Amino acid sequence: MSHTQRTQQQRTHEHHSGKPRGHVDERTARKVAEEARESEWRLPSFGKQLFLGDFRLDLVHPHPRPDEESRRKGEEFLAALTDFCASKIDSQAIERDARIPDDVIAGLRDLGALGMKIPEKYGGLGLSQLYYGRALMVVASANPAIAALLSAHQSIGVPQPVKLFGTREQKDRWLPRCATEISAFLLTEPDVGSDPARLRATAVPDGDDYVLNGVKLWTTNGVVADLVVVMARVPKSEGHRGGISAFVVDMSTPGITVENRNAFMGLRGIENGVTRFHDVRVPRADLIGSEGAGLKIALTTLNTGRLSLPATCAAAGKWATKIAREWSGERVQWGRPVGEHEAVSKKIAFIAATAYAMEAMVDLSAQLADDDRNDIRIEAALAKLWGSEMAYRVADELVQLRGGRGYETAASLAARGERGVPAEQLVRDLRINRIFEGSTEIMHLLIAREAVDAHLSVAGDIIDPDATTGKKAKAAAKAGGFYARWLPTLVTGAGQRPHAYGEFGPLAPHLRYVERASRKLARSIFYAAGRWQGGLERRQGFLGRMVDIGAELFAMSAVCVRAHADSSAAGPPISTSVPDPGESAILLADAFCKQARVRVEELFEGLWRNTDAMDAKLARGVLAGEFTWVEAGVIDPSIPGPWIAPSEPGPSEKDDVHRTIG
Repeated sequence: MSHTQRTQQQRTHEHHSGKPRGHVDERTARKVAEEARESEWRLPSFGKQLFLGDFRLDLVHPHPRPDEESRRKGEEFLAALTDFCASKIDSQAIERDARIPDDVIAGLRDLGALGMKIPEKYGGLGLSQLYYGRALMVVASANPAIAALLSAHQSIGVPQPVKLFGTREQKDRWLPRCATEISAFLLTEPDVGSDPARLRATAVPDGDDYVLNGVKLWTTNGVVADLVVVMARVPKSEGHRGGISAFVVDMSTPGITVENRNAFMGLRGIENGVTRFHDVRVPRADLIGSEGAGLKIALTTLNTGRLSLPATCAAAGKWATKIAREWSGERVQWGRPVGEHEAVSKKIAFIAATAYAMEAMVDLSAQLADDDRNDIRIEAALAKLWGSEMAYRVADELVQLRGGRGYETAASLAARGERGVPAEQLVRDLRINRIFEGSTEIMHLLIAREAVDAHLSVAGDIIDPDATTGKKAKAAAKAGGFYARWLPTLVTGAGQRPHAYGEFGPLAPHLRYVERASRKLARSIFYAAGRWQGGLERRQGFLGRMVDIGAELFAMSAVCVRAHADSSAAGPPISTSVPDPGESAILLADAFCKQARVRVEELFEGLWRNTDAMDAKLARGVLAGEFTWVEAGVIDPSIPGPWIAPSEPGPSEKDDVHRTIG
């Protein structure tokens, strides 16, 4: 029997048994995820309060600004990086060859780009999060695959977890190497995505070492990395707490093989592969933190690490705005530039306003991270979620705006003498951002868990089926006290006072709307928690819309605060690398907020009027095979056909795999 046949039979068996390899029940999986999350809120959070109906504008206004030393270092580096990217990076060559040239990586290394976030005492540049994000914008505009390489190395690779959780000896050993070498983060496995409870890679203690075995999938930078962070499960035993743990591993260690360089629809220069560890010995000194702390380390690293993706999304929005303006002004149809036709002008307005909001959201979140006075786990997650979704919409509208030239490749356009605008490439390159570092669906659940934390913390035992009667009674009393204090605050607020937020001028009505909508959202969450109680976690449609409302409100807040700062002479600009927009920032922010308010109202309507229950029922029928007749009459190209050589037989009928459907 061939490998393909064995795999198919195994999957068929798993499907019918309902228990795939490494099966972990839902309760265990939830417990692992819950133990990994940061449960305490030691610092204030604008995003957390927003979901509680408490619009804490004072946490983000006046807009935080970098100190002079951070600004000086950041602007100097941005100038050198911009010059390098404009003169040395041939994006279309990377797209054609599916590879980043060695001289480009060497040039970035010489600039210090591999050590942007590493402290200067370890050989890095010590840039702030704000300027790290702005640097990624520059690189992403030149070629997003290079931005992915730099981001995977510095946002989630070895430098960040070692900087946050490493011992002094580990920092002295690894951080200087990370300033000049490439690293990667290895968590995902062939059977493990967003459910780390099923992690199968193991690190078995053996004397002064751990013996590492396992396979890691989609290891960004893994093909070229010198150092990696590997998540593996340490078995519980005498003297070992066990659990999922984080290790720094040198890729030159015997027993490591890169088995495949994966290819994707976009980011064609990305070095992403499959990495296998076979009896790899890792010294005990290379364990980051303690045994069992691996997931907490990963999630904490991502609190700021997630800000790299919205930075690249903001870059896409800025470039899309430029192309939309140029093309819509020069392309004439029916006697007028296409940009003057309403159907196209709406797209231009959406692209420009959204681009400004994406930049505002990522810059504000980055500066909040730099100030170190706020817990930004929700803000960073919202920026990643909202930025990746909106950037993809922007790219799709740009392709539509350019028509056939939007769908044609840049190489083809150039070959026939036109400007090689890579609009279709933008769509392909951005698509992964809705999956990278937490898919949109997972981000909805992650943010929702944090947003309803206050409810769960007071009502946990009420909805816990294993809680005793006594515990339920105590929880009910605690919940009663909490809601007695909290609910009255949701009745009225500054959003109902006509002159509130007056210093924002034309933008004040939008901030009053955000305040009112925040309280309405909190009331909706309270009603849902009472209606569904423990079942709320399964109402993923409701939770997703709830989070999307919060994301839009955060974006509105960020763009109003940013426009107020950009149009004011009250302080130095956020970044001198961006021209002073003056009063035009108010116009753009006003347009964005009016567009966002339409989306928010639709989301509020969808909280209670939707087809979620019907869709779930229909999906169960599809999975049960009730509608296989819909699939009839087509060919499945994913199943090997007659072109396979006789020596490599394809799947047989008894494997229940048919190329012709029907």
